[in-house]
Amino acid sequence: MQNKDTRAVIIGGTQGLGLAIARRLVAEGCERMVISGRDRAKGAEAAAELSARGCAAHFIAADLGNLEDCRAVIEEAGGLLGPLNALVNAAATCDRGSLVDTTPDVWARLMDINARGPFFTMQAFVRQALANRTPASIVNIVSMVIHCGQSYLAPYSASKAALANITRNAAQAHRQDRIRCNAIACGWMDTPGEDATQKRYHNAPDNWLELAEAQQPFGQLVKPDQVAPLATYLLSPQSGVMTGAIIDCDQNVAGAYPE
Repeated sequence: MQNKDTRAVIIGGTQGLGLAIARRLVAEGCERMVISGRDRAKGAEAAAELSARGCAAHFIAADLGNLEDCRAVIEEAGGLLGPLNALVNAAATCDRGSLVDTTPDVWARLMDINARGPFFTMQAFVRQALANRTPASIVNIVSMVIHCGQSYLAPYSASKAALANITRNAAQAHRQDRIRCNAIACGWMDTPGEDATQKRYHNAPDNWLELAEAQQPFGQLVKPDQVAPLATYLLSPQSGVMTGAIIDCDQNVAGAYPE
């Protein structure tokens, strides 16, 4: 049970990839966990499900756009679980905007939630780990758009590229403290959030997923349950000294061109 001693905080753990990672951690022996998100109803439901699976799971309401929430969720989690040794930043927003039409408000919102928020949850988490002299692991969920991104994802791509750099910088800064930091760059993923995004921004029909998957090389979008084992491996002692890695998890290869 590679995560039996893991005391995890999963930011954005109430649905999608965050919840898939939480479930996988429980399957791998994690007995204490905090999940956070903005939706209290979803949070309570997810925590109850995880607890029923044998984990003492707690929900803490937090909005990454609120700086005080970023700090408070880590402080409260430490009080509930004891010395923390695992953090996942899986929460994000993906508002659309191109170079020519992105407003300052959209830019600020994306940067606050996707880059500033994770930065300050990491800050609070690392401060606790240093104070407790606890080896620890952080996994940040970024995106394949760090390599470029579509024109309508200009600020989103910038925010995720910032988080990728934050990941490497933290890994370098805290190697000697035995605090590891890695990231997973996911491709187009089948999540509840993506369903809402497709319908909100692209007027997608109810069967958009079926249509989209028919066009993919492997006949599917990335599935959260396929990414979760990679995240839990990176959190666990089994990933050894691995730090500073940004792992592409997609069926499209960055830098490749049509044959």
